[in-house]
Amino acid sequence: MINFTKSAFGILLALSTVASTSSIASAQYYEDYGRGPPPRFKAERDWGRPPPPRPGWGRPPGGGCDPRWAEDKARDFGFRRARVVGVTPRRVIVQGWTRRGPDEISFANIRGCPTLR
Repeated sequence: MINFTKSAFGILLALSTVASTSSIASAQYYEDYGRGPPPRFKAERDWGRPPPPRPGWGRPPGGGCDPRWAEDKARDFGFRRARVVGVTPRRVIVQGWTRRGPDEISFANIRGCPTLR
């Protein structure tokens, strides 16, 4: 009788573990239910940001090098009392003082004012 009780208890324990593992595994199963997975990101969402600026705002007119930008860039290069002395269709010329004395620097008359010197 003791062997029968032990074996019955063992079978009951085995069946309960099988039933519990199948319920855990079924929790991993995703059934569609006709809705599809939840969206991860909505591209049309605004997030409260202002609209982007219109083309040309904050940029030099015509895509050229603004003389004020050229002066600021010359100051970044170490020029003091920088001033624009000439603007041609190809370049913007800025003169000023460096640690070695009076000097001149040229920038291309395109957007971004790249240095020519």
